[in-house]
Amino acid sequence: MDLHIELQPLLAITAGVLVLIFPKLLNSIIAIYLIAYGVLSITSF
Repeated sequence: MDLHIELQPLLAITAGVLVLIFPKLLNSIIAIYLIAYGVLSITSF
């Protein structure tokens, strides 16, 4: 059984949960998510 998990949706879910838990860190979490998404898109993961 091969388990294939995409990294970007997992990253989005993690960022969403962190925003719900720590709403004061919203700007930082969004910035980190966007940087990670951009790097992953460039490197074709």
